[in-house]
Amino acid sequence: MTGPCPRTVQPVAATTNKAPSANFSLDIAISLEFSTFITQVGRTNTQEIHSIVDARCLRKYTQSPMKTVFSGIQPSGELHLGNYLGAIRNWVELQNEFFCFFCIVDYHAITQDYTPKEMRGRVLDMATDILACGVDPEKSVLFVQSDVREHTELCWVLNSVSQFGDLSRMTQFKDKSQRQEHNINVGLFDYPVLQSADILLYKGQFVPVGQDQVQHIEFARRLARGFNTRWGKVFPEPEAKLTSTPKIIGLDGKAKMSKSIGNTIPLGATDKQVRKLLAKAVTDPQREKREDVGDPDKCNVYSLHGFFSSEEDKAWVREGCTTAGIGCVDCKTKLGDNLIETLTPIRNRKKELLADPDTVIDILNQGRDKARQSAAKTMDQVRKKLGLWQR
Repeated sequence: MTGPCPRTVQPVAATTNKAPSANFSLDIAISLEFSTFITQVGRTNTQEIHSIVDARCLRKYTQSPMKTVFSGIQPSGELHLGNYLGAIRNWVELQNEFFCFFCIVDYHAITQDYTPKEMRGRVLDMATDILACGVDPEKSVLFVQSDVREHTELCWVLNSVSQFGDLSRMTQFKDKSQRQEHNINVGLFDYPVLQSADILLYKGQFVPVGQDQVQHIEFARRLARGFNTRWGKVFPEPEAKLTSTPKIIGLDGKAKMSKSIGNTIPLGATDKQVRKLLAKAVTDPQREKREDVGDPDKCNVYSLHGFFSSEEDKAWVREGCTTAGIGCVDCKTKLGDNLIETLTPIRNRKKELLADPDTVIDILNQGRDKARQSAAKTMDQVRKKLGLWQR
C-alpha cells in the first residue's frame, strides 16, 4: 500500500475489457461494501465511479503503485526564498510523481529555544505558505507532526536499535551544539532518531534532501535494517533523493540563507521590500566601482538569477558584468523584476488563504486523519513484531 486512502469506502477496479493488473487483489468484504455503496447511489459506470471514489485510491488497484516520499520542515514561521528553493519548490514537483507525506515537524522545533505561545501561529504560517506555493492536498498529505502520536512512539522503539556512537558522530548535532552551547539537550542528540521515525512510520522509500542531510538518511537506513534484523521485516530502507538545488547562500554572501541570521527574502515580501533587500545583497567583491569588470561566477546575486531569470537575461547579465557594461544595480534590478514575477502568484494565493484560515486548518486536519491511518497500521505491525501487550 502506497499511502492512506482518503475515502472510507475502499474501491475495487472498474469493469474494463482489459485483464486485471498484477496489483489488483479482490477482497470479498471490500467488494461487498463497495457494491452496496454503488447500489445505494445507483451508478456503476466507470466515469461516475471516478467521480465518487478518489482517483488516487482507484489507481492503487489499477496501476503500478506510486512510491512513497516523506519530507519535513520545521515551523519557523513565514517561508523565505531559501526554503522555497531548497525544499518547497521540489515538493510541488514531487507530488505529481510520488505519493507524498509532507510534515511540519514541530516536535523537532522544540529542541531549540522558542516561545511556546508563538508555535501555533508559526505552524499555521508555514502551512499557509506551503499551500500558496502549490502543494496540493488532493495530491499529497500535509499534516503536523505532533498531531500523530505514533511519531514519538516509534522514536522510542528505534532508540533501542540506535547506537550511541553513531549519534555522537552526527555532524548536525556537533554544529547545533556549537550554536546553542547553553542548551545541548538530549532531544538535540536524539534528533536523527525522531527524524528516522518520521520517515519509517510511513514506510518512506525516498526522502528529498540536500547533501548535508545524507548522513541522516543513511542513519535511518541502518535503523530500518537493525529493526528488521532483530524483530522481523517491517520497514523498507529509505533512499536519499538528492535535490539539484545547491545550498542557497544568503544575501550576506557568506552563510546559508537563514531567518535567524536575517539574510533572507520572505516569500510574502512586497515588491518594494524585495528590491530593498536585494539592494543590500553582497555581489562580486572585486567590483568596487561601476567601471570594474566582474566575474558572475563569484557573485551570489548572479547565482539567484539561475533560478528566476531566462537564458536571455542571464546572458545579458554575464556579458554586462564581465565587460562593465552594466553595474551591480542593473543586475539586481533585473533579478528583482524576475523574482517579483515568480512571487506574485504565490502572494496572491497566500492572500486568499489568509482571508480564510479555516481552510488551511481543515486541510491540516484532513492530512492528520490520513497520516494517522497509515501510522496506526505501521505501529500495529511494529507492536506485533515486538511482542508487546495488546488487548
